[in-house]
Amino acid sequence: MAVKQLSIFVENREGKLAAITDAIAGANVDIRAMSVADTQDFGIFRLIVTDPEKAKEALESCGSFVSITEVVGVSIPDEPGSLAKIVRLLAKNNINIEYMYAFITVSKKYASVVLRVADNAQAEKILVDNGVKLLEESDIKNM
Repeated sequence: MAVKQLSIFVENREGKLAAITDAIAGANVDIRAMSVADTQDFGIFRLIVTDPEKAKEALESCGSFVSITEVVGVSIPDEPGSLAKIVRLLAKNNINIEYMYAFITVSKKYASVVLRVADNAQAEKILVDNGVKLLEESDIKNM
């Protein structure tokens, strides 16, 4: 049930993010969530999009280095303590979260969280066994 995430290597220079977002827009792909981790010289632009393969193709055609990584997506109630419950559950089961980021859906009843862990299948099983709703690619497209 993993969600596909695009990771794009970006030089930390004027216009680079504009070129990337223009390429995605030109492919008629919507960005649902994003995160940028940077250093002085470069960054990693991580995206959840409505059509990862189409976005990857568009980005590669304009010279971007991009990879697709499977991550765990969860839908949690948009209320205090919901994220803490998920993080505690994974920690209790010895699953380290390498990074995460979140976005709120239009309804504002649920927040969506993207988790990068070493073993998606194990994390997904623990989460599902504990009543957590996982996101699928179809959920991303229909948001």
